[in-house]
Amino acid sequence: MSHGSEHITIIEPPKSLLNLKLGELWEYRDLIYLLVRRDFVAQYKQTILGPAWHVIQPLFTTLIFTLVFGTIAKIPTDGIPPFLFYMAGTTLWAYFSGVLTATANTFVGNAAIFGKVYFPRLVMPVSNLISKLIGLAIQMVFFLAFLGWYALRGTPIEINLTLLLVPLLILMMAIYSLALGIIISALTTRYRDLAVVLTFGVQLYMYLTPIVYPVSTLPEKWRSWAMANPMAPIIETFRHGILGAGAFDPSALAISGLTIFATLMLGVALFNRVERTFMDTI
Repeated sequence: MSHGSEHITIIEPPKSLLNLKLGELWEYRDLIYLLVRRDFVAQYKQTILGPAWHVIQPLFTTLIFTLVFGTIAKIPTDGIPPFLFYMAGTTLWAYFSGVLTATANTFVGNAAIFGKVYFPRLVMPVSNLISKLIGLAIQMVFFLAFLGWYALRGTPIEINLTLLLVPLLILMMAIYSLALGIIISALTTRYRDLAVVLTFGVQLYMYLTPIVYPVSTLPEKWRSWAMANPMAPIIETFRHGILGAGAFDPSALAISGLTIFATLMLGVALFNRVERTFMDTI
């Protein structure tokens, strides 16, 4: 409320645990912009190669996967060159794991700031999500350059209309990584062990997701279980649209979307509940 030229903001706990505070987030959009700029610039400020690391990291990961899983283990890749197959998976996974890991540190990593000034706490995870999106865009351009090079060499790549779903897939992946991240960030205020096992958990989850193998290589009885993982339909649909490989299952993608929405609601509820008292427990 205001009295003359004086402006007073009353800070109250949310009436509902499921309140996303979208209005407040929009009011603090300038802060989000500054945090995104800080994260993107500061991350590579004192490095020699700078933003080139956005390209180098997935490239080395792809080369290792191509050597280990494609050349040595000889895992089938649905007729797609192994390098393209693995790069498609690692490009998306790098974004998902990056947002998840950064968001999971929201409360513990920013306790000093949260204790001094008020702003919607969801500003921090949202800024992480957007800053990582810039890195994803750079990696996508790099991936498309390799895709074009393979196409010019005569590699049969069947791009189809499923490609139009790519923006939706990125949105689903962003929301899912944000949801899981804020759940972990809420829990780590009481259980610090989760921060220790997070890296291991992300690596394990990668192998439960069809990053280094297509779902088609799994026994029939295990495929439905594999596609129950919300990330599996996203990865498979992306490969189907941009490479002509992978399994596009609209029903599995719809179930994935519902699961992600439910996870987001759970995450927001936990986040809002912990936000009220986390300074007393952290």
